[in-house]
Formats: sequence, C-alpha cells, structure tokens
Amino acid sequence: MYISREVEATIDSCLKQGKVVLVTGARQVGKTTVLKQHLGDAFHYVSLENPAEFATAKQDSVLFFEEHELPLIIDEVQRVPELFSPIKWQVDQSDAKGQVILTGSQTYQLMKGVSESLAGRIRIIEMPPLSLREMLGRAKTPHKHLPHMISENDLPQLPEGFDLWAAIHRGSMPELQDPEIDWDGFYSDYEAAYLERDVRDLINVKDEAKFYNFMVACAARTGQLLNTSDIANAIDVDHKTVSAWLSILQASNVIRIVEPFWPNIGKSLTKTPKIFFMDTGLVCHLTRWTTPEQLRRGAIAGHVFETFVASEVLKSFMNAGANMRDVWFYRDSKKREIDLVIQDGRTLHPIEVKTSGLVKADAVKNFKCLEGFQDYEVGFGQVICQTSEPYMVARDVQAVPAWAI
Repeated sequence: MYISREVEATIDSCLKQGKVVLVTGARQVGKTTVLKQHLGDAFHYVSLENPAEFATAKQDSVLFFEEHELPLIIDEVQRVPELFSPIKWQVDQSDAKGQVILTGSQTYQLMKGVSESLAGRIRIIEMPPLSLREMLGRAKTPHKHLPHMISENDLPQLPEGFDLWAAIHRGSMPELQDPEIDWDGFYSDYEAAYLERDVRDLINVKDEAKFYNFMVACAARTGQLLNTSDIANAIDVDHKTVSAWLSILQASNVIRIVEPFWPNIGKSLTKTPKIFFMDTGLVCHLTRWTTPEQLRRGAIAGHVFETFVASEVLKSFMNAGANMRDVWFYRDSKKREIDLVIQDGRTLHPIEVKTSGLVKADAVKNFKCLEGFQDYEVGFGQVICQTSEPYMVARDVQAVPAWAI
C-alpha cells in the first residue's frame, strides 16, 4: 500500500519553478515509488538500471530522447553522467517548466553534473526516509516545520497498540512498513547493497569490512559530538580516511552533520559538529540492539531517541524544501547545551530532547544562553519528550509528545 508523502507538494512546487527537478536521497527511501504514484499519469518514465536503456543513453543520447518524450522521469541518472548536457539541450528548446525529473542516490556524481550542465535550470529536492507523520497517515494534514504551539486538537489519532520505541527500532524505510518484511534481513541486504554499489562507485575501498566497521563506529556515536580521532582509533585507520568516509555517508544521505550555532561574535562556543543518522532502524541494526525492548533499556537509548527527534526535524525541513542549514545545536565553553536550535531569520527556536515524560522548568534553563546574541531574538521553544499530551514548561516553552512533532 502506498504511503502518501509530504514531499509531494514540494515536488509540485519545484516543477513550476525549474525546467529540471532533481530528487535525490538515500537508497530505498521511496524516490521512484513517489514519482510513479504522484506523477505517473503525467510523465513518461525510464530507468537507467535497465541495461538496454543504459546502453542507449550511454552511446546515443539523440536516439534516447527520440525514444522517450518529454515530460520525462529519468531514474538513477548518475549512472550516465553523459546525459546531463543533452538534457540541457532538450529543456532549452522551450520555456516550459518541469519537463524533466531526475533521480539518484549518489550526491557527488549528481552535483557534478548539475553544476557543470544544469545550473540555473534545476531545482533540487533531498528526499528523506518516511517521517513518523507519514507513517501515521498525516502527510495531507497541514504541518509547520518550525517549532510552534501544539494543542490537544492537533494530536494525531494513534493506532491501537502504537509503541514509539517499536517505531524507532523498526526504522523509517518504506518497505519495512510491511510487518511481513524481516527487519534483520532487510538491513543486512541494505548494507550489502550500499557497500557493493554506492561505496564502490564513490571510492576505491580495498577493505569493505573496515568500512562496515566504520559505519558501526559512527552508528554507536549518533547523536553525539563528532570526534573523528576517536573513530579513527576505534577502527585503526588514519584521521584523513575517517574524514573522507564521513563525506561518503553524507553524500549518500545516510547521515547528517549538524553544525554548532556560531554567530560572528566573540563568545566561546564549540566548533565541533554532531553526527546524526537519518534512519534509527539502521543505527539499531549496525549496533545490534535487535529488539525494541533492548533499545528502550539499553545504554544507547538516549542518543537514539535524540537521533530520532533530530531526524524528524530534519525530515520536516527536507519535505518542505526548507534550508537545513537553519538547524543547529548549541554548546559553549561551560558545556551548557541546547540539543537543537532552529533558526528562522533572526529568530532562534530552542529545542531540548528528553526521554522522560515529565519535565520541569530546570530542563530548559540553558535556553537563556541564546538571549545574549546581538541581533537575534529567542522564539517559541519546545521540549520533545515522552509525554502523552502537550503542556507548558515555562513561558513560551512547551513539552510536546515525540510522536506529535
């Protein structure tokens, strides 16, 4: 059964703005399914995974476009980078918008082709895995990606027997929403395909087992400050290798690096970013927390819960086509932290993440750290936690159920 996606509205908007739309995202997040379901009646479709189509596109782009009329969806376009220049020529034959949609999961190759051939003609959408809102069937309800007051009337109707930790553990890949799909088998196949295809295409990894160990080390540190030296020591590689491999995880949309808030002032703030996986199911599989109950009671629970919340916030930005550089965190020399800081122009919205259900005003004391930044004001804040209903924690700060964000 198809699950409606919030990104559909952003795709429609981008089709009105650019001649070409690129939909990128990690493997298995549902890019092809969304485009076929949402635009299948209006667009022709071709996949460059098809050997015959691949050969034609590689050898004779003129024949390729004679065989495939516009408007056209070209799937896995990074396999034939030679197509980017012919695409430019095709769309420049008219002033019509939204004539070609491209998809791919490897940002490095895609961005190179875009920058060289399609600059000024293209709109880019980074599609995330399923959000919890989408899993709960709320994709069509109005949604703000910025922190805002939530009333009891805004709360979704949860399915009978809903377990947040089971949802966090299961992960956010569309295929896993079918309860018949084996969790462990799916992620084992996912990791194998990722290593054998995406990683090999991007870099020459001589030891795939070591890259897998690198992924495990990163998963064990999700939701924490990124210490590349620590990861290098853990897997016995050098610092430069870790930095290069982190770029691969970012380019294939497996992780997000969230930077610390760093305005141009003389405060003593950290410059070390945080690492977040976009899919908590993959984290649990890599670190071998094999059941929701193990996860809920395990040593990594707090970091995985924060990763879940951060990924949901990032997904909301991605689905809305908003600027993810507006998602920060805060930490200063006194180790005062704010888990997330959402920037809206010159307004800063602080967000704290707690695994508890009951939080008091002391939990948000660090929000005051944002008040000293010149030319910024502090907006509405939230504590995202395991409460069953929203309530006020302090003035302009609300505790919000994690399943309602």
